[in-house]
Amino acid sequence: MATKKVKDRKYQLADELKQHFQDYTKLFLVDCDNVGSNQIQQIRIALRGKAILYCGKNTQMRRVLRELENDGMAQLEKVRMQLKLNVALVFTNEDLPEVRDLILENKVAAPARAGSIAQSDVVVPAGNTGMEPTMTSFLQALNIPSKITKGSIEILNPVHLITEGDKCEASQCALLDKLGIKPFSYGLVVKSVYDDGSMYDPAVLDITDDDILASFAQGIKNVAAISVSTGLPTVASVPYSILLGFANLLAIAVETDYTFKEAEQIKEFIANPEAFASAAPAAAASSADAAAPAAEAKKESSSDDAGGAGGMFEDDY
Repeated sequence: MATKKVKDRKYQLADELKQHFQDYTKLFLVDCDNVGSNQIQQIRIALRGKAILYCGKNTQMRRVLRELENDGMAQLEKVRMQLKLNVALVFTNEDLPEVRDLILENKVAAPARAGSIAQSDVVVPAGNTGMEPTMTSFLQALNIPSKITKGSIEILNPVHLITEGDKCEASQCALLDKLGIKPFSYGLVVKSVYDDGSMYDPAVLDITDDDILASFAQGIKNVAAISVSTGLPTVASVPYSILLGFANLLAIAVETDYTFKEAEQIKEFIANPEAFASAAPAAAASSADAAAPAAEAKKESSSDDAGGAGGMFEDDY
């Protein structure tokens, strides 16, 4: 009877997986290492209404995907090839960056475990540890300077205990456990994103519209530069070609008697530069003349105020 229930449950999960692939066009492949069942349940609650978290055996999921590929969904081969190690699927039809953020937000603080790889550097802060003096030798074995203060051990200086990427040793984990420090946090880690037949890295979700526009703008500049250099006109190079043509016309007008409206001022400047040179000081002088009366009025006003004050003091004296 128990075996029959297990088989029925297996077929039920397989049918659910097939239905998910029919109902959703987007999914995340997530790494479930160090994520417990209680945390999985909390993540399901957080994703409710936006996404569905499916956890199953890789062999079963691969079998279901092969059946779907044979039924005409050949693009799912990309997903099947990624089903390795401890992974799960998060199905959604919502905005991918939003769902990705929900997945990553659900993390739980966890203690260091012997043999595990450190996610980040771990520093033990200085201060009173509350540990009994008998544990001094334990700290000395880890090269941690300490002293006895009011019947408990005090760590003198902050200690860099574990480096990111290193394996955690049993003695280091025991110390962190005694100090009540949980240095790491575990949650689902997004490995790949599947979107309507395309599989790509999750870093792509961080690309903004401004990044895309900047990339296109740089590409247009490159096309325009190549077009101008080779003499092959394109839509991108037409404005630059017009500007270069206008510059050539100005050069011809300057060197010959030919002229046109836009070239007249330049030709006049070349023919009589002194007029333009004298025009600038004259304009500056007119500005100075306009400012002089105001400055004089201000000076007179200040003098009148000073004189009035002096007369007042003289009368008082």
